[in-house]
Amino acid sequence: MMAPAVPRRVWITGASSGLGEALAREYAANGAQVLLTARPGPRLDAVCKSLAAFHPSSYPADVTVAAQLESIVVAMESAGELPDLAILNAGTYRPMGIADFDTDAIVELFALNFFAVARGIELLLPRFRARGSGHLAVVGSVAGDIGLPYAGPYSASKAAVMRLCESLRPEFERAGLNLSVVNPGFVNTPLTARNEFPMPFMISADRAATIIRRDLARLRFEIRFPLVMSLAVRLLSALPKGLSGMIARRMLNDE
Repeated sequence: MMAPAVPRRVWITGASSGLGEALAREYAANGAQVLLTARPGPRLDAVCKSLAAFHPSSYPADVTVAAQLESIVVAMESAGELPDLAILNAGTYRPMGIADFDTDAIVELFALNFFAVARGIELLLPRFRARGSGHLAVVGSVAGDIGLPYAGPYSASKAAVMRLCESLRPEFERAGLNLSVVNPGFVNTPLTARNEFPMPFMISADRAATIIRRDLARLRFEIRFPLVMSLAVRLLSALPKGLSGMIARRMLNDE
């Protein structure tokens, strides 16, 4: 598999805040043309304005709506802006326990965290294959390694993303395409601000974006950080279920 040049065009979903916004700044500052997607509104407009010196392209859409997602991919292709690297970053998090267990909310979460990712892959794959090059990166989470209290739906959606990409990896490689999964620990974003529990080893969104850009350039399949957090979750997931369950019970909020 040939290593691509530094990506000329980078498409980032979920670009209006948090990690997506930081990735937009990181790639723009390092010479890439950034193509930014998020729901239309003042937050996306503000990010584009802040990057005006780098001439970003704005493709507003709700990526959970299949017709909108397809429309902007077609628009990018028609404008000669099909990305060299696509970072499917859009995602959401909602803590949920047995007191507020809600299947409709889980379906909504999966629509963004998993099915929008699958749709993005479906739309980009034939275009990358026809061109003979392309790098697709999906943002998951170390939470996909194990189900912990109050994070079940989120962890399940990220585990689904990881299993999907693991299954697709051999065919991507055979087609001469690159596939990566980014599994961060706690990153300081509006999503993590919803948590009401300690978040060890948290890093800034800007630091996370720098790590992601560096490791995507190295064509790594799985990118995990920060190291200590990643190792701790991996260790917890490898423990006997009796022991990991005991630890999980200690994580329950006092009622």
